[in-house]
Amino acid sequence: MNELFASANMNRRRALSTAACGFGALAAGAMAHRAAAAYNPLAPKLVHHAPKAKRVIFLFMAGGVSHVDSFDYKQKLFDDNGKMVRFDDARTLAKTRKIVEHRVKKPLWDFKNYGQCGQPVSELFPHMAKHVDDLCVLKGMHTEGVAHGPSTLFLHSGTINLIRPSMGAWVNYGLGTENENLPGFVSIGPSMGNGGPRNFSNAFLPAAFQGTPVGRAGIPAKDSTIKNLSGSGDAKSQQKQFELLRAINAEQAKRRPGDDELDAVIGSFELAWRMQNNAPGILDLSKEDPKTLEMYGISQKPTDNFGRYCLMARRLSEAGVRYIQVNYTDNSNNPAWDQHSNMPKHMEHAKASDKPVAALLTDLKQRGLLEDTIVWWGSEFGRTPYAQNKGTGRDHNPDGFTVCLAGGGFKRGFAYGNTDEYGHHAVEGKVHMHDLHATILHQLGLDHEKLTYRYDGRDFRLTDVHGRVVKEIIA
Repeated sequence: MNELFASANMNRRRALSTAACGFGALAAGAMAHRAAAAYNPLAPKLVHHAPKAKRVIFLFMAGGVSHVDSFDYKQKLFDDNGKMVRFDDARTLAKTRKIVEHRVKKPLWDFKNYGQCGQPVSELFPHMAKHVDDLCVLKGMHTEGVAHGPSTLFLHSGTINLIRPSMGAWVNYGLGTENENLPGFVSIGPSMGNGGPRNFSNAFLPAAFQGTPVGRAGIPAKDSTIKNLSGSGDAKSQQKQFELLRAINAEQAKRRPGDDELDAVIGSFELAWRMQNNAPGILDLSKEDPKTLEMYGISQKPTDNFGRYCLMARRLSEAGVRYIQVNYTDNSNNPAWDQHSNMPKHMEHAKASDKPVAALLTDLKQRGLLEDTIVWWGSEFGRTPYAQNKGTGRDHNPDGFTVCLAGGGFKRGFAYGNTDEYGHHAVEGKVHMHDLHATILHQLGLDHEKLTYRYDGRDFRLTDVHGRVVKEIIA
């Protein structure tokens, strides 16, 4: 492992300071320091085994989509609707230390079977339902934490409360970039709540691997871009400014050997310079074919916002970005899909996201990108089969929920695992969030037990000391 990632541990500044030409002689068009490519932490890395995927698009449905109202059909919920049943519930136990009775609540939407695989999907997701033969549906998911903050952090970083690198940072660290002119890890429309920037942080990994936010929750997608992407003044004056900053940083670098943060600053200036000529075009959707814009629901209500996000994700993936997180969220403590007292609101969120997600799958497939792209759709947890707040909502459920995967070498038209007869606990084909992380890394050619980073005297990894590769879902 150490040999595989030797290039990541080398220091850009050391290479450049020992080069005969130094900073000053490097041409503006060679900002990537190709002469010192072996020392570039973002240079493509050797993987542990043959990969089936090159990149990940994570569609994060923040707040907790109700699996029993969407992809996990349970006849028992219809049969026992309104009945009081004792549920061994993690969130109730955390609050009351008691196992109590709750009122069973049936889904508000009917289910139908779709595709050759016959996967049941509710009326919430009619567009995604048309893609079930391309989906791998994990119905036995379970995770840690009972509140949004801890569970969201766990989803992104494998821990509920500690400062750890996010999964995108780990992927960026393990694989390097396919495009030196763009960030390797992008988070589109991230929330500032429930972990905020920690959900796309590099933590103790070198700063070069942190995620780059595009917009944030609450800002319209049409106004979302990378902050400070456009420089001030003409190109000639910008180049002079950049070369001055580069010279100053070079002088500082001589005085501060081994300073990772300074190396990252130098690298960020270089990347920013290149991005000014590349990123605006990638994020500009105006040149897309009108039929493509219509397919994503752009300029339509209520799909315009998330449709733009999903189309950005396709363009970024096509351009070589390794890990793209697309957030359907807001900045509240009870984000988006968190319906404790108003389950009908699920329909509002489904109408805003269903068509864009289906369009993304269609678009990737027709461009030949789905085969080596992992599309991951899911929430930090699911929701309970029982009613909350006088029967109008559902509580958090980390003990059993559903995640959908597509592409990237996963089985197509396949359902794995199951919850109990009420959809409460995962009981068959159980997949912990650590297992999902391990499996996604595996498809990218990375062994989750070998993808480590030594910090403070210990080797850390995304899955800590847990996780197994779920080989049953791999094609």
